Amino acid sequence: MAAVDFAAFDADNHYYEAEDAFIRHLDPAWRKRCMQWAEIDGRRRLLVAGRVNRFIPNPTFDPVARPGCLDDYFRGRVSVSDMREAFGELEPISPAYREREARLALMDEQGLEGCLLFPTLAVGMEAALEHDPPALLAAFDAFNRWLDDDWGFAHRDRIFTAGYLTLVDPDWCLDQIERMLGRGLRVVNIRPTSVVDGAGGRRSLGHRLHEPVWRRLEEAGVAVAMHSGDASYGHLVEHWGLPSEFEAFRYDPLRSLLTMSPISDAVASLIADGVLSAHPGLRIATIENGSEWVAPLVRKLEKTYAQHRHAFDEDPVEVLRRQVWVSPYYEDDLVGLAGVLGTERMIFGSDYPHAEGLADPVSFVDDLEGFDSAAIRRIMRDNARELVGLAA
Repeated sequence: MAAVDFAAFDADNHYYEAEDAFIRHLDPAWRKRCMQWAEIDGRRRLLVAGRVNRFIPNPTFDPVARPGCLDDYFRGRVSVSDMREAFGELEPISPAYREREARLALMDEQGLEGCLLFPTLAVGMEAALEHDPPALLAAFDAFNRWLDDDWGFAHRDRIFTAGYLTLVDPDWCLDQIERMLGRGLRVVNIRPTSVVDGAGGRRSLGHRLHEPVWRRLEEAGVAVAMHSGDASYGHLVEHWGLPSEFEAFRYDPLRSLLTMSPISDAVASLIADGVLSAHPGLRIATIENGSEWVAPLVRKLEKTYAQHRHAFDEDPVEVLRRQVWVSPYYEDDLVGLAGVLGTERMIFGSDYPHAEGLADPVSFVDDLEGFDSAAIRRIMRDNARELVGLAA
């Protein structure tokens, strides 16, 4: 591993949710419409809205895959015909995946000054409940309260846990923001997709109803992370004859080759609808979505702006470069991304402790070949600190 003479800041760390993450603070009267656990054929299964949820194969997370065990697969070094076999032997869950003091001790060993911390299960739960907005709001209110209990939102100014917002109800969002701000909130996670309107339709991210939320996040200096998950793009894969249910680690070659990109569409919405120009202090981070979408979107923005300058308040590419931080996959063309976006908006994320991430987070630096020491420090530390409002 290349030498890193500073403590790094990882923009993509994860916890594994406790089994009561969605129900500890949930009124029992809501459980049938939200989350429940059930024993089915000898296995503990998660029910969401009364149905077995398959987003995560084993949502108890014990045992769990070894960190980074799919590294060679995601680098394209090996071909896999059976994903279950590719995981290899599972291991008992580590306390560091569920307890913040144990996680801090592990971060010290890993050479991490700080991290942004994201869900594993929760990024698939909004899609499972969006047909029932009241249940969705009840579930994520309970979830955010659990987050505060177990992780906090800025623990020792090192672990910055993302509160979860759904724009389904902007007033609910504002209430959640105020409560979490009082507990140290620095970053929220918002799903990169359109928003159900409760009447059978959908709204873009830049819909006028969402304006108070964007304004409050900007005022409060809270960064907006858009982490990959179930973006409710199932109708698009159904168009190609594939099942719409999103299951992590179930792969179909056609699904992986289709050009649909929730994160590109989400960023396009924020720019084209004028959200980022209206709120130049709003910071957006795209997490675990890779970076292959960036160059194609920049080309589209350039062409659209050349053809319809009247539709934009300012150059949309400059807006992207000013306000969007991108955490690329380590196997991406990182030099190419720097040429399009600039190193000032690149942030390293290891996806630790997930199977598809890095077993040693700081080893991301080995993929930064061709970058000088100043750029490496920006990517591995300073840019993420700026994102959450810390001094470089």
